Amino acid sequence: LRNGIVIDIPISDVALDDIIEVRPGERIPVDGEVSEGTSFVDESMITGEPIPVEKVPGSLMVGGTVNQKGALRLRATAVGGQTMLSQIIRMVEQAQGSKLPIQAVVDKVTLWFVPVVMLAALLTFLAWLTFGPSPALSFALVNAVAVLIIACPCAMGLATPTSIMVGTGRGAEMGILFRKGEALQLLKDARVVAVDKTGTLTEGRPVMTDLELAEGFELDLVLAKVAAVESRSEFDSITGMGVRATVDGERVEVGADRFMRELGLDIEYFSKTAIRLGNEGKSPLYVAIDGRLAAIIAVADPIKSSTPIAINALHQLGLKVAMITGDNANTANAIARQLGIDEVVAEVLPEGKVEAVRRLKESYGKVAYVGDGINDAPALAVADIGLAIGTGTDIAVESADVVLMSGNLQGVPNAIGLSKATIGNIRQNLFWAFGYNAALIPVAAGLLYPAYGLLLSPIFAAGAMALSSVFVLGNALRLRRFQPPLAEDSEH
Repeated sequence: LRNGIVIDIPISDVALDDIIEVRPGERIPVDGEVSEGTSFVDESMITGEPIPVEKVPGSLMVGGTVNQKGALRLRATAVGGQTMLSQIIRMVEQAQGSKLPIQAVVDKVTLWFVPVVMLAALLTFLAWLTFGPSPALSFALVNAVAVLIIACPCAMGLATPTSIMVGTGRGAEMGILFRKGEALQLLKDARVVAVDKTGTLTEGRPVMTDLELAEGFELDLVLAKVAAVESRSEFDSITGMGVRATVDGERVEVGADRFMRELGLDIEYFSKTAIRLGNEGKSPLYVAIDGRLAAIIAVADPIKSSTPIAINALHQLGLKVAMITGDNANTANAIARQLGIDEVVAEVLPEGKVEAVRRLKESYGKVAYVGDGINDAPALAVADIGLAIGTGTDIAVESADVVLMSGNLQGVPNAIGLSKATIGNIRQNLFWAFGYNAALIPVAAGLLYPAYGLLLSPIFAAGAMALSSVFVLGNALRLRRFQPPLAEDSEH
């Protein structure tokens, strides 16, 4: 929509803040925010979820998704290489082009394999030239060439990258994006999965359930001031503590118990209420108005329906599950009991999450950390494998090794299952490539000639060598049929 007129232009000409009209049934051209209209959009190509998502003014849109029956207008917020789809394509390409740690072992073996094969070919030539029947030179040349051809390490070179390409491609279809190729190998070695609570285990959209006032405050007044602060919570947020704003000339602070203590306020007045709320799985927050403790409010963040299934699947894989959260300990323990979580670390700031991850490493071994927020970014970076919920913040995604586009925890057991399948596939390829080549080198050298009079023609040696590569490629392509542990819930 330009100068009041709707015109068709190439997608490359779309600029930031352009207003774009999307008709029913059309594909969303770029990332944007709905400015007019309502509709349902099929976002399965991004999230893997089959149910169309309702879009109203203010909703965010992802380029590449498909509009259903309604007409929409959206303001372009990302174009060209900055759109989510372009970033996903870049991440997949980078992962597919990367080397796994196992490839370093292959490279070392190949480094010795090639000169050993050349030495074997030379010895074959000299042996036939010295002891072979007439014409000795012809026999020597033919058999030496057969050894070189049969041992050509093409299959060894293909064994790892083909499995990586197919595995990461299958992961992308499942909504699992490997930002770093090595995560594909490291995931299978994880011994404990540490998860953030809010937005990872839960919906991340808390609902206020209780409010209790301190003496001298009115309900309507406190509610109005809290609502005013929360509606602009990003205006002055103190990470891991709470929010602060000025409402009608009064300073209003809303946050956790540690925030109140930092303000020098005694919260003992609400201690019994806080314990009760925590035992109910609710998060107690406190309200201070002009430096006086005014109220305690309870916030409950519902657990995602996919979370219990995912945690059960992780336990079946033999993994421990730990929850690391900045939330109140009583609330965290209540949720942990509901979900069967093995270990809880509560009331920690971002740096505390990093320390908790390090302790888990010392206790269990390799740690996979799953989070979605700004306060998860340091822990995602320090964990052996960081998995970011794709619906979370950009900084969390940038700090992670793996991105789960579906927005729920079920992607974790699926990613671990894919990691195990891919590395297993690579090992099968390597076993075949090295074993096949090593077994046929003596045949090509003429080992069967004295007993059976059989020699391997260079033509057949070339065919056998090609067969080895075909086997490796065919075996890698089997990963396309990989079925994740939670297939029904992760794919449509």
